[in-house]
Amino acid sequence: MPRVTLKAIAERLGYSKNTISLALRNSPQIPEATRNKIKKLADEMGYQTNAVVSQLMAQLRSSQTPRFQAKLALINAHTDANAFKTHPTIPNYVTGCEDRAKSRGYSFDHFWLHDPQLTPEGFIRVMKTRNIQGLVIVGLMSTNRLPEALTKVWQEFPVAVTGVQTRQPTLSFCCVDHYDLARRAFHKAIDLGYDRPALILDKVIDRLVEHRFSAGYLSGQQTLPADRRIPPFLEWESQKENRDDFKTWFIKYKPDVVLILYNSVIAWLEELDLQIPEDVGVIQLEWRKDRPNIAGMDQHNTVTGEAVVDMVINQIHSNERGIPQYPLSTLIGSSWTDGQSVRSKLTEV
Repeated sequence: MPRVTLKAIAERLGYSKNTISLALRNSPQIPEATRNKIKKLADEMGYQTNAVVSQLMAQLRSSQTPRFQAKLALINAHTDANAFKTHPTIPNYVTGCEDRAKSRGYSFDHFWLHDPQLTPEGFIRVMKTRNIQGLVIVGLMSTNRLPEALTKVWQEFPVAVTGVQTRQPTLSFCCVDHYDLARRAFHKAIDLGYDRPALILDKVIDRLVEHRFSAGYLSGQQTLPADRRIPPFLEWESQKENRDDFKTWFIKYKPDVVLILYNSVIAWLEELDLQIPEDVGVIQLEWRKDRPNIAGMDQHNTVTGEAVVDMVINQIHSNERGIPQYPLSTLIGSSWTDGQSVRSKLTEV
């Protein structure tokens, strides 16, 4: 059976081959009604994309200077309207999102999820007026539930979330692999010669990531003899003012290295007259450039930002929108970064 060509579709509809090609790539340059008509006929005629040609054309387009073809919305889901600039983590996601969007010919408009003046209907109207094709949600740090009132918005556009997996609704998302990160940090501690690694974390954060931090840590614990296994300390929030529970836990279990997410724990250790790394090692579960002396796991949040943009653009090109029946998950690997907060295995006494 002869292969159906763009020319054949163009002749049937009276459009140019370029119009047919743009429509089949879901380009916003072609009106939606026209795109749908062209796609419908292409399906009826049995048109199939030539994978080799598509790859070559993608490479050609990537080598050209990008031209903004459409807009995306970058939605700040944090309760702080300035989190894109002031939060210690969120700006890394934003940088990755904006760099990837620019390289693929898109630009971003910024919105705040908690803007009291932005109704669902107004949100949708603004998006369509500005020709916004898809949404990226950034900044969920204390809950994985989106406002129920905005459900109509998520049903109208291609959308994906960074950092956490949302519930009610469950959307496609991209984040670091928290389970693998905690497991690798644990085993790195063992490789460095530590005997009693322990996890210190806020239970709210662990719950937010479906307990993947503690699951990765507990997986590592299973490789140790029972007398060296230490239960995680998950009451970080309650110890901000009074650290009696933390002190009791630390004295009872005597960890020789701790896996932490918050730098404030370092001050807690100093309150116990402990020297780092001489008395206790410290491994950050989110290594940051502003504390390069602290060893830990780089979550590569800029890569997460890049990947979530790719997810949304792929939805746009596939004409997928709304709350997915089968949400996709993209997990980003972490990597170890050395620092002065752990002892060197080579110099271990």
